[in-house]
Amino acid sequence: MSHQRSRGLERAASIALRTLHLACVVALGAALLGAPVPRTGAGLAVLGSGALLFAMELAARRMHVLDLAGLAVLAKLVAMSLLALWPGADAAAAPAFWALLAVSSISSHAPKGLRHWRAGRG
Repeated sequence: MSHQRSRGLERAASIALRTLHLACVVALGAALLGAPVPRTGAGLAVLGSGALLFAMELAARRMHVLDLAGLAVLAKLVAMSLLALWPGADAAAAPAFWALLAVSSISSHAPKGLRHWRAGRG
């Protein structure tokens, strides 16, 4: 397979996975607002699709785990795990969801120099 075709397939897979991830985020938000959607299932779907996106970014070398963006993703994955799996998180679930949504938007759309900043690197 040609390099250009491979990059095209990777791009298509990334777009499809990002679309799925956003749909899972919407499902989780709906569950937190009282829709008949299982919160744990939606949370795990967000967690799984987010982890796959992170793995794709790392594999393609578009992100490094120690970049500010990589550390933000790791923090979001931990927070999402708690939100999805911690039974006592009901009272904090909605505020945590909105905080994660804000952090996700900011960290994903920050300037490239900030996203790829890494402590100790000149």
